[in-house]
Amino acid sequence: MSAEAADRVAAVTSSRPSTPLQTSWFEFLLDGSLLEKHLQKSNPDPTPVQLIVQFLEQASKPSVNEQNQVQPPADNRRNRTLKLLALKVAAHMKWDLDSLEKGLTIPVLNMLLNELLCVSKVPPGVKHVDLDLSTLPPTTAMAVIIYNRWAIRTIFHGCVSVFSPVLLSPQLKEQAADSITVLEGALQLKKDFYVHTLRTLDLLAADAAANGETESSTAGLRISADDLHCQVHYDLGGIFFQQGCTDQPTYEKARDHFRQTKELLKKLDSTVHVHLDEKRLAGYWNACRALTGDCDPCDPQTTPYDQINSLIRAQNYQAVIEAFIKDNVSRSLPNDFRRSVLREFLYKVQQGESGLDEVCHKLCVCNAVRDALEGEILSIRFQQLLLKPSKRMVDFILEVCTRSLEKDRPSETSRRNMAGFMKTLCESLEDLSLVFVVSSHKLFMELLKEEERKVLVEQMRKRSATINLSAKPLPSFYDIPASASVNIGQLEQQLILSLEPRRIRQILIELHGMTERPFWRVNSKWEVPPDYINVILGIKDNLTKDLVYILMAKGLHCISIKDFVHARLLFSACLELVTEFSPKLRQVMLNEMLLLEVRAHETMAAEGSKERPPPDLVSRVRGYLEMRIHDLPLRQVVGEECVAFMLNWRENDYLTLQVPPSLVMNNPYIKLGQLLASTCKELPGPKESRRTAKELWDVVVQICSVSIQHKRNSDGRVGLIKQRESSMGILQRYDDDIVNEVTAEHLSIWPSTLPNIQAVDVEAVAVTVKELVSYALTLNPNNQSWLITQADIYFVTNQYSAALNLYLQAGAVCSDFFTKAVPPDVYTDQVLKRMIKCCSMMNCHTQVAVLCQFLREVDYMTAFKALQEQNSHDAMDSFYDYIWDVTILEYLTHIHHKRGETEKRQIAIKAIGQTELNTSNPEEVLQLAAHKRKKRFLQAMAKLYF
Repeated sequence: MSAEAADRVAAVTSSRPSTPLQTSWFEFLLDGSLLEKHLQKSNPDPTPVQLIVQFLEQASKPSVNEQNQVQPPADNRRNRTLKLLALKVAAHMKWDLDSLEKGLTIPVLNMLLNELLCVSKVPPGVKHVDLDLSTLPPTTAMAVIIYNRWAIRTIFHGCVSVFSPVLLSPQLKEQAADSITVLEGALQLKKDFYVHTLRTLDLLAADAAANGETESSTAGLRISADDLHCQVHYDLGGIFFQQGCTDQPTYEKARDHFRQTKELLKKLDSTVHVHLDEKRLAGYWNACRALTGDCDPCDPQTTPYDQINSLIRAQNYQAVIEAFIKDNVSRSLPNDFRRSVLREFLYKVQQGESGLDEVCHKLCVCNAVRDALEGEILSIRFQQLLLKPSKRMVDFILEVCTRSLEKDRPSETSRRNMAGFMKTLCESLEDLSLVFVVSSHKLFMELLKEEERKVLVEQMRKRSATINLSAKPLPSFYDIPASASVNIGQLEQQLILSLEPRRIRQILIELHGMTERPFWRVNSKWEVPPDYINVILGIKDNLTKDLVYILMAKGLHCISIKDFVHARLLFSACLELVTEFSPKLRQVMLNEMLLLEVRAHETMAAEGSKERPPPDLVSRVRGYLEMRIHDLPLRQVVGEECVAFMLNWRENDYLTLQVPPSLVMNNPYIKLGQLLASTCKELPGPKESRRTAKELWDVVVQICSVSIQHKRNSDGRVGLIKQRESSMGILQRYDDDIVNEVTAEHLSIWPSTLPNIQAVDVEAVAVTVKELVSYALTLNPNNQSWLITQADIYFVTNQYSAALNLYLQAGAVCSDFFTKAVPPDVYTDQVLKRMIKCCSMMNCHTQVAVLCQFLREVDYMTAFKALQEQNSHDAMDSFYDYIWDVTILEYLTHIHHKRGETEKRQIAIKAIGQTELNTSNPEEVLQLAAHKRKKRFLQAMAKLYF
């Protein structure tokens, strides 16, 4: 080995310190003292939660008998010890549910806490609500409390999708109510509590419990009554706050629990046993005070939330607008709160309060500017506002924009985002005179370069603008002379910063003239793919080696930040360089330049370009997939992105018919791409596509499946652990049916059953579907089918307002904003019933009754039940004009007469008396009346929820 090579190897090996071997789970079985030593380390590997997963995974492995039949996990000493080890780790973590929930999946944590119930001798087969905590041993009572704290947190916070909100009725609701009762009972106990520690669990393992020590009043870790009450008050407050959206009075219960939490926190000397987020507690407290009207504007501790709510109650709406503009700079109010304020004003308008339209418009503008500054998508309501704005409104928008930038030194991000907003504003305005109002404004002139302004104004005038950015040809890469040398440190700094190939070569020539060392190591962030490193470092000439490495690394970095102009310059220079001496590296650079062009074109498409890729690029992609060059280093990502490129541009014939079989066999991504292409190609004929779809289905199921023999992931979590059946806990494991609950296109081509659904990581599937649909909607926000699918996802996860918003969007995009009838295949009975459920869960009962008419068969039972509700959060009688079903209107008159509501009864009678609703009218007249009211109702709903 040459001295140079030896130096290089030594440098590489010295820069990579050896990593200590990770302790395996079985070592803790062999050495009883190892666990405590391991947990005392500053950064134990595996981490505590990873150990719990490993221990319980091993303890829950099924066995196979002599007949090769799978049997439940054996109840032997090994498995009992593993479960005890898992409990000891949780005891080391002081049973902190926050940490356990973050690191463990629901099935694993359920199994862990069931084991805690078991070792704590909680009576089996007895419901926790029937236990008298005051008579139980301290560790037993504490185990019951920990389990029920976790139970209600899991049910109401929706930590994992196996507890789909759909399952909360009625069984889980009853179980949750039992848990709340258990915890409220715990608040009545004034004695100290004790929880298991490593020591008490060791005593259990040694059968020392026979003398009663582990159940005595002094065994375990002492938790004072105040500590426990503080934690339980906080948990119960959170649960009641969650329930408040459908049961307003529970906000008062939440407020009382949070008040107790705050008082106990002040009382406690140390909060080591209390695990809560004090910022979240403050947020809950402020929200409860606002929702229950329990806040005083004169209070020196009044928060911005309280101030806004006080201004609204005082009807000082101009001050609210001013507060929103100032908050665009300070950004102290969360966007969700600001949007809720706007919704509150929209409800007031819907209920007939006059003079608030302009307030709504101005708040909408303030929120849109805030969204723009943070790089968020502008709301549909703001986009509708720009359809026919007045000059006064445009002036207000410009005023808000100007006042929303920091006065001294606006950040570069704020300036860039605001410039984008100004461009969007110009592009959205149809009135050319208003465009000139914006384009002549001082802020517009400051934020946009002169060239951008010219191009934008010309586009608004609908005249094509062609700018030829011609430049004379660059000289050859080798024709550039070197200049005088300067300080090495300065040159290295310039080398790091420069993106100009000729300047990079010039700097390297000067550096190599001063000293001989590898300058490709100057910046640790310069990275080239491992596939190429040996080929590049094998270049004999040190200057050329540095140059190739740095040009490639800088080019790859430019691609990663979407600076494709500089990436092309750097790669072109590198290609010119390597062509002179290395056919292998030349092909490598051609492959990387292909990947560059693929990513550049896909980026343009993601930004809204509809231009198809040039035939030359498609041909180069095909050539790469078919390429066969011996001993050529290839990056797998190039092949994968080429396949994705062909799928995106519907080159299905090529993927299904022309890809070499060997390529399909060797690259799973290409195999997946071929199956996707085949299925898409055969979609017009559902029966014919079943075979290919079945094959694709099987591959995807395999991808989404996990086995109990799975290796631990890099974060230590295991995808699936068999759950121990136990009567100790109150939460049973339910099959997650989110997939069955969500509608989508082309469901008919897929198999209707799964042979082994237990092996599928349904949580991962649910997350993937949600992310996929969200991304799809960024590409095509007007796809009604995707909007319905996204709405269904929100529906089954109990986010009713968001679901209704999307159901309305789906109807709007296929009916020209409800000027036409929504097609029945969009608003199916299932969709309409979900919209009804959304309104019902938000206590908008009159909206429920109106929507019941939309069904193929009017649902009178649901409509009548809704109209009986007196606690309605919608505008009630203002919706009567949208009811065309005489039976419902007659029921309304009866209800109001029964309640003595004379004024509302007259409104209902007036609605019945409209001639177009006379049942003697021809069917065409009745249908026209219904269509007109449907259209107006849906438009009114859109104004409320968009």
